[in-house]
Amino acid sequence: MDNPTRRVFLARGVIASVSGAHLLTARLSATDLVLQEGSGRNLFDRMKWFNDPASAKVDGEQLIVVTRAKTDYWRKTYYGYITNNGHFYHMPFDGDFILQARVSGDYKALYDQAGLMVRVDDINWMKCGLELVDGIGHASVVVTRDFSDWSTVRGVSTKDPVWWKVVRKSDALEMFYSIDGKNYISIRQGYLPMPASVQVGLMCASPEGQGFECKFDEFRAQKATPA
Repeated sequence: MDNPTRRVFLARGVIASVSGAHLLTARLSATDLVLQEGSGRNLFDRMKWFNDPASAKVDGEQLIVVTRAKTDYWRKTYYGYITNNGHFYHMPFDGDFILQARVSGDYKALYDQAGLMVRVDDINWMKCGLELVDGIGHASVVVTRDFSDWSTVRGVSTKDPVWWKVVRKSDALEMFYSIDGKNYISIRQGYLPMPASVQVGLMCASPEGQGFECKFDEFRAQKATPA
């Protein structure tokens, strides 16, 4: 995992912000991912919902969402059921990318969750974010290729915002989280067969609870191509 050639990208940015698209060229690695100044408002204006939440509003550069009860994304594994009614605020994105956002929430019930999602279709997708499990925050990643799997890191604070980042490289995704927006921890690499264009964006759900409020800001989507 110390070989930087596994996860080095040349970012030729198309970063949407309130002032328009900004071009950049920067090296990216697992421990030194580029954070760019800008606003997610331009992105929010281009996005739409897959499964409307109880409420959603854009307040300046922040998206505030209240989830509906008994919502989730999961397929078959262990539990045997399929749910596809979670909330996904999305837009299409072509080619390799870096997707990131800061996420906070008033997590209340078992499995309340909020974060990022990459979606090909109903049976091929990835979601990552903070998930409340037995009253404790977990950095959670689910990669689904017809059957879902689940990876977690226990002990992430539910009281403070968490930064999430997804990097696509061809048919692979790598997911990161950060508690300060600067130092990112890689929590999963996964294989997900993807066409050139996929849907990317913000995800939240309340599988067991009656709904909760979550907030998304510092949202970025930029192109990245192998160096």
